[in-house]
Amino acid sequence: MTGYERLMRAKRFDMKRKPFRQLHILRPVTWAISYPNIWARKLKVNRVGMEGIKPPFLLLCTHHAFIDFMVTTAAIFPYRANYVVAIDGFIGREWLLRLVGGICKRKFTSDLQLVRQIREVLQKNGDVLALYPEARYTHVGTTALLPDSLGKMAKLAKVPVVMLNMHGNYLNSPAWNLRKRGVPLSADYSLLFTAEELAQTPVSEVNKKIRAAFEYDEYRHQKEQGITIAQSWRAEGLHKPLYQCAHCKSEYTMSSSGSTISCSACGKVWQMDELGQLSALQRASDETELITEFSHIPDWYEFQRTEVRKQIEAGSYHLEVEVQVDALPNARGYIRLGSATLKHSMDGFVLEAAFDGNSFILVKPALSMDSCHIEWEYKKKGDCIDLSTLDDTYYIYPQTKKCSVTKIALATEELYFYHKRSALDPS
Repeated sequence: MTGYERLMRAKRFDMKRKPFRQLHILRPVTWAISYPNIWARKLKVNRVGMEGIKPPFLLLCTHHAFIDFMVTTAAIFPYRANYVVAIDGFIGREWLLRLVGGICKRKFTSDLQLVRQIREVLQKNGDVLALYPEARYTHVGTTALLPDSLGKMAKLAKVPVVMLNMHGNYLNSPAWNLRKRGVPLSADYSLLFTAEELAQTPVSEVNKKIRAAFEYDEYRHQKEQGITIAQSWRAEGLHKPLYQCAHCKSEYTMSSSGSTISCSACGKVWQMDELGQLSALQRASDETELITEFSHIPDWYEFQRTEVRKQIEAGSYHLEVEVQVDALPNARGYIRLGSATLKHSMDGFVLEAAFDGNSFILVKPALSMDSCHIEWEYKKKGDCIDLSTLDDTYYIYPQTKKCSVTKIALATEELYFYHKRSALDPS
C-alpha cells in the first residue's frame, strides 16, 4: 500500500471525544514524573493574588520547553487539570495522554470543537484548563504572537483567569538545541481576572491585560539574574533562528559551533558569552573596526522580521522549494507521502504534489493563519514546518539549504498582519 493510500484509509483522530477528568490514581504518577525534574532545577513559584482561588479556572501558560508541563503540574498542586496538547504529543501514547487529561489540538486551525471541550472541563467538570496559547516553543526566548480570539474565549469560559509566566525553561533547553544546561527555574503564578471582573471587562481590555501578562524576555532575565551558562557548546544551533547575517544581510549563510555564530558570506564571527550576550569576535571582510550589531539575541531576531516585512510591503516576498511531506492523520505515527512543491507567497501557502500519481493540493490563505509552527531538526529528519486541516497535519521538510523555516514563520505572521491591515483600509 502506498503512503497516499494509507493516508486515505487512515482513521482520523477523534477530536470530538469528551475530555477525561484526570484519574485520581494517575495524579501521583504526574507528580512523580514532574517533581524530581523541577526539584533538580530548584523551581521557585511566585504566587500573586491566588489566595482562595480554586478550580474551575482557566490557566494561561507561556511555552518554552517540554518541562513547561512539569512546572504547570507543580504550580497548580494539588489540583488536577486538562491540558491542550498538539497531536504529535499523542503519538504512541494516546490512551495515556487522554487519561491524564490531554485534549488534542491541530496547531493554527480554527477549531470550535476545542471551545466545547474547554467549556466541558471548566463548567461541567469544574477543573483547571491549562492552555499554552503561543502554540509553540518560543524561538528566541520572547513572547510569540497571541491570537485576538484569546480574550473572547476567556470571557466565554466565565471562570477566573490565571497566568503562569515561566522563566528559565527556554534557557535550560532552547528549541534550537535541546541539550540541558542546568538552569534554575522560576514562575510567576498570578490571578488576572475573577469571574466577576471578566464579565465586566471588554474583550479588547481582556486581550490587553493578557498580552501584558505574557511579556517575557529570557535573555534579559538571564542577564538580570546573573545566570551563567558555561557549556562550551552553548551557541550550537543558534543559526537556526538567526538565519540572516546582521552585518551583510545575506540569508542562509549562517552557521554555529561551540560558543560562536558566523557568516560564510562576509566572514564575520560573533561569540555568545556565559550571560547569553553576543559580541563581535572577528571582523567581516569589509570592516575596518569590530562592531557588534546586536548584543541582544531577540534584537537580531526582530531585525530579520523587519527585513521580511520590507519584502512583503514591496510585494516581492516569494518562496518556492521542493519538500518531503509526512502526514499525521492520527496518533499512530507519520505516513511518508513523498516529494512535493511548497509555495509561500503574498497570498499564503500552496502545497502541491502528485503522491503516487494522485493529485494533491493544500491551500492556506494568508489570512487563515496568524502564525505557523516550525521545528528545527525534527525527529532527526531536518527542519520543517507543519500545516494542518481539521483532519490532517502535514510535516513539510524543505530539501534545500537556501531556505529557512524561521523566515517562513516570520513571513506567515507578517503576511497575516499585512492582509489584515489591507482589509481594514483597502485604499
